[in-house]
Amino acid sequence: MEEGMSTMDTDPPKKMWDKIAAYKTLARDAYKSKPTSYWILLLLGSAGMLVAFPASSLLSRLYFSNGGTSKWISSWVAVAGWPIPVAFLIPMYLFSGSSPTPLTLKLTISYVGLGFLSAADNLMYAYAYAYLPASTASLVASTSLVFSALFGYFIVKNKINASIINALVVITAAMVIIALDSDSDIYGNISKKQYILGYVWDVLASALHGLIFALSERVFVSLLGRVSFHVVLEQQVMVSFFGFLFTTIGLLLNDDFHGMSSEAKTFKGGKTAYYMVIIWSIITFQLGVLGATAVLFLSSTVLAGVLNAVRVPLTSIAAVILLKDPMSGFKILSLIITFWGFASYIYGNRPVNKNNTIA
Repeated sequence: MEEGMSTMDTDPPKKMWDKIAAYKTLARDAYKSKPTSYWILLLLGSAGMLVAFPASSLLSRLYFSNGGTSKWISSWVAVAGWPIPVAFLIPMYLFSGSSPTPLTLKLTISYVGLGFLSAADNLMYAYAYAYLPASTASLVASTSLVFSALFGYFIVKNKINASIINALVVITAAMVIIALDSDSDIYGNISKKQYILGYVWDVLASALHGLIFALSERVFVSLLGRVSFHVVLEQQVMVSFFGFLFTTIGLLLNDDFHGMSSEAKTFKGGKTAYYMVIIWSIITFQLGVLGATAVLFLSSTVLAGVLNAVRVPLTSIAAVILLKDPMSGFKILSLIITFWGFASYIYGNRPVNKNNTIA
């Protein structure tokens, strides 16, 4: 009896150490299966998502909180950095033997349409960051996962299982919690009506973002047919370029280019601070998109989902520390529930082999 109990006491630790050893072997084999350059690029892409995207969100809010007023300027900086990925494309054409993808009429129309939607999406997000704390805007923007899954199901025929449905319900519930706690989440210079508008624009922008994601995937499936890193970068360049054109037209019609000089004079910290916010907003947004593109291409949507799940609390915590965002108990609860929703979504998208075990 005692011998049996002794065996039972020692078995679990052995099994646990066996599992740890197996995971170590799996990780080592995975590392050796790819060149060092692959892991360096994946690390840089992950850093882009975890650093550049939160920085871009904080800078968007900083622009408005320090005296910026133009939603067009805020949306323009999101696409003004379109030449940055071009700097990555040119060496690929020159040294890797890649050639530019021929622009057919359908592909051009697709890029123009996606560029227009991207411009509209950025403008909606600009209204959100004008009226909402950065931590709240980031949390509400996580609903783009809900819309990506739904539009992906109807447009690209992506799968939806019980775990993904659970994720959609949980994330939606988290957004309802934030809406119910609006009284403790409003800046002193923002009215209740403006807060509600910011919330609505954030949800609409997230819905449009999900649609853009699904349509982009559809373009790859039906028009491009091949997926290589330079093709992904080409799409990013073209969509950002047309988004830049549409947003620049809006800036010119609204005469906001002339308004930049007057904004810079009254901006908290002076002209230098104003233009630094503008420049770094342009750089960080494009680096974030580049990072997400690299992670999706080099790894999988699962890893991108993991990094996106980590990005949301990082942005919220940084906003509380750096921008003094309000952080109530309800927002903390919403943050935890959102993280749970992301975890459920990642689990639902895990790779499974024929024996229904995780690959």
